[in-house]
Amino acid sequence: MRLPIAFAACMLTAACTAPSGGPAGTPGDSPLLRGTLHDGSGAERGTVEMRPHGAMLHVRVTANGLAPGMHGMHVHAVGSCVAPAFTSAGPHWNPDMKQHGHANPMGPHRGDLPQLNVSAKGRGTAEFDLPASAADIADADGSALVIHAAADDERTDPAGNSGARLLCAEIIR
Repeated sequence: MRLPIAFAACMLTAACTAPSGGPAGTPGDSPLLRGTLHDGSGAERGTVEMRPHGAMLHVRVTANGLAPGMHGMHVHAVGSCVAPAFTSAGPHWNPDMKQHGHANPMGPHRGDLPQLNVSAKGRGTAEFDLPASAADIADADGSALVIHAAADDERTDPAGNSGARLLCAEIIR
């Protein structure tokens, strides 16, 4: 599967913003899918919202309480966030059976997302289009969005050397 140009550019620059005109619907519309990011102690640390945008989902992630810098971010295969390690979320969402990373010639997983750039104040926001449908993400066992401790190297299988799972959100309708 080929990535849309906007998504690929977002991956390379980590400057992920809504496309011109924003996601489908009006600003007051409720997202189709959502989740609350929690840390390993159970504290709320942000939100995930997904809305239909053409044949994709427009995703908005806001997070706080993280170390400044880049953090790997992925959709994981199971909608379960059992603290503290969030291993219940399973591996990256990878229905196409590819290897990890947009810089990997055998990749990427469909769950490989842009980096989350966290400010000196510990806050980060990312917006991007995910080549998926609501039915893909909210399948029988659901999905989770996980933010990792370190930057994703975009190449190393299975998780880009992105470190521990720090925040997790179960994605629900």
